[in-house]
Amino acid sequence: MKSVAISTFKARCLALLEDVARTGKPLLVTKRGKPLARLTAADHSRSSSPQDTLRHSVETLGDVIAPTIPATAWDATRGVLLARDDGGTVRTRRGRQTVRRSRR
Repeated sequence: MKSVAISTFKARCLALLEDVARTGKPLLVTKRGKPLARLTAADHSRSSSPQDTLRHSVETLGDVIAPTIPATAWDATRGVLLARDDGGTVRTRRGRQTVRRSRR
């Protein structure tokens, strides 16, 4: 792998980038003789869309159709006090919903 000092990289950045893109060989950028960064050519995938790139990268575990809680636990139709994520509460009265937010 070819290496170059950071001062040289700064002065010839565009030419070095084009060289890496053309040859496909990585370039090691060093600072005071120690590796600082590795420059590699971009991987040009042949997919027609970003979704094609993600194909086969997700695995479905368990049942995604069934509800996470039983229907008997749904108290919204009975006017029961429900908790909210933001700390406020939602109280249902006669078909209306009232939102009460906690004061901070």
